[in-house]
Amino acid sequence: MQTEIENTRARQRARHHDFLRTILIIAAFAIPVIAALSLYALYNGSLDSIQAFGLGFLTGTTWEPNPPNGGSPILGALPAIYGSVVTTLISLVFAVPISLGIALFQSELAPRKFRLPSIFLVELLAAVPSVVYGLWGILFLVPFMSKYVDPGLVGSLGFIPIFSGETNGLGMFTAGVILAIMIIPYGAAVMREVIYAVPRSQREACIALGGTTLETVQMGVIPYASTGIIAAIVLAMGRAMGETMAVTMVIGNVARISPSLFLPAETIPSVIAKRIRPSSKSAAR
Repeated sequence: MQTEIENTRARQRARHHDFLRTILIIAAFAIPVIAALSLYALYNGSLDSIQAFGLGFLTGTTWEPNPPNGGSPILGALPAIYGSVVTTLISLVFAVPISLGIALFQSELAPRKFRLPSIFLVELLAAVPSVVYGLWGILFLVPFMSKYVDPGLVGSLGFIPIFSGETNGLGMFTAGVILAIMIIPYGAAVMREVIYAVPRSQREACIALGGTTLETVQMGVIPYASTGIIAAIVLAMGRAMGETMAVTMVIGNVARISPSLFLPAETIPSVIAKRIRPSSKSAAR
């Protein structure tokens, strides 16, 4: 009787294992399927643009959807692509080291009484709407940058093209700074969880060999968590590239390609936000 019960339980465990394995396999294959469907939807939605403009849409620098003489529209997305890439790189330059420092402090160095409040504060910053960041940028960040930061960089590093030109607070540099502030909580939260997942044996091995706290982090924690840290950086980069309202409010929205970081520019999301118009039915409502 006991053997029969044990056999029944073993068969049930085997069925549960097979069911879970099937679910995981389906989930694994769903990822490339979703990616392929996304690429197809993107291609199908842009087919008219590809047929009308070809590669000139990606390399053109003029954006005139409604020419004054009534001719054909001229659409060149290169200035928006350039602005998106530059602002994203600026944000990553500031956000990655700060996010990693926050994650290491919260997971390795923070006293217990400071750890939970600091985690709560970081997660609270991640919940702030982007339009609030944009209003803060217009009211505080833009005047601060135009009065203190931008003139100081022009005065000390103006011989470098990226730090030359006129400054009024609006531009790619300000947009990159506000993006960095927005993506720091995302990067820090993911990096913190990845560092938490590092086995304790890694730390104990370094300490047993006489390593200090800094050496333990450098040689035992960061290399083990490097894959997850890179994933956090990619996640933060995607958040920065897709941000719309805050960037639209502080970048200046001028279609140009300039080496100076202080001149107004535009990004792909800001162009989309400016060009969207409500339909006649929506407007009538």
